[in-house]
Amino acid sequence: MPLRAQQARAAAQAAGFAWSCSDPTGRLLATLAAAKPGGRVGESGTGYGVGAAWLHSGMGPAGAVPVGTLVTVERDPERARSAAALFADDARVRVLSGDWRLLADHGPFDVLFCDGGGKRDDPDAVVDLLAPGGVLVLDDLTPTDDWPPLYEGQVDTLRVRYLTHPALVAVPLAVAAAEGVVVAVRR
Repeated sequence: MPLRAQQARAAAQAAGFAWSCSDPTGRLLATLAAAKPGGRVGESGTGYGVGAAWLHSGMGPAGAVPVGTLVTVERDPERARSAAALFADDARVRVLSGDWRLLADHGPFDVLFCDGGGKRDDPDAVVDLLAPGGVLVLDDLTPTDDWPPLYEGQVDTLRVRYLTHPALVAVPLAVAAAEGVVVAVRR
């Protein structure tokens, strides 16, 4: 686990924040960020910065060429301040405080982790944040082999929306026994 992810997780635990990115999802995020050297990386829903730290670890060390950027947005000002302090020594990282739609001013993204706003309320706007070939990760899903995918016995219309979106090629993946994600690439 990257040191910054450990530090962010400690801050989240100290604040009683239980919704941080898991380590299995974090390893996926680091891998995808590493696959886009010099890319623009974005995140909706910073929390205390655990997911951002995993993304950051995939970007390589400061001074790496080509230079990538990471922009993450958190609606809670206290959490945003904590995450910003975590990355204060790396000019490649910007932590914004506010609505997820602020990401539109910093894209399009080569990798986008949608862990907060947008995922449910405006899927098309989330897709619009991606560059062609950009990779989207949606987490907090229960793995299922059913089609259509089910959640609590009902069709998971949100997951269906992303898996069948005409601008995306998408796949559901289990990153752990009880944890799933959707990984999608913009056409």
